[in-house]
Amino acid sequence: MSGFFKSSVGRKVAMALSAFFLMFFLIIHLAVNITSLFSADLFNELSHFMGTNPLVQFALQPVLIFGVVFHFVMGFILEIQNKKANGVSYAKNNGGANSSWVSRNMIYSGLVILAFIVLHFIDFWFPELNVKYIQGDMSGMHNGEYRYFHEMVEKFHNPLRVAAYVISFVLLGLHLAHGFTSAFQSVGSTAGRKKTLQNIGKAYSILIPLGFIVIAIFHHLTHNH
Repeated sequence: MSGFFKSSVGRKVAMALSAFFLMFFLIIHLAVNITSLFSADLFNELSHFMGTNPLVQFALQPVLIFGVVFHFVMGFILEIQNKKANGVSYAKNNGGANSSWVSRNMIYSGLVILAFIVLHFIDFWFPELNVKYIQGDMSGMHNGEYRYFHEMVEKFHNPLRVAAYVISFVLLGLHLAHGFTSAFQSVGSTAGRKKTLQNIGKAYSILIPLGFIVIAIFHHLTHNH
């Protein structure tokens, strides 16, 4: 197994598998969050279920955190490996002739996304851990009502935070635009289906970030009194 991760191909496959997991998580996360646009009660119920279900909390959540860390660490390793392989000429070659700007700067969009994830954790995950496991309140209630919808809306009062979310999701879209097809290429699944995967990747990289952007702007405009 150690030999697998030492090889360039092995690292790319491992990174692709973590990417698949994270892309699936984005779909689930968006599906839950988008209910907040039309039903605060449904959003609260789903959030409470996700926040108290033992399988989600003690199995899927640790795997998700590991997947995020693993994906970014592996990305940094591959970036360093590529630069070493190309040597000095890496900075001088005409990268635009063979690859897109996005593919050449995945490391930078990844860093911004990583910073956003930290902000997202500070906004939502850390306070949730404090309430549930330090204060010992697993009810999800505040003043007789579920607090999840109220907390999300409160975070989107600040226009600077909304702007940070929008910029981060735009960069996530650019990251996904290249990463979606690249992940399938790494596991050898593009033969004869490259065009189809590219089209699906384009749709995914637009619709998923756009959904999160709409949620942030909607709550900022409709609840910012």
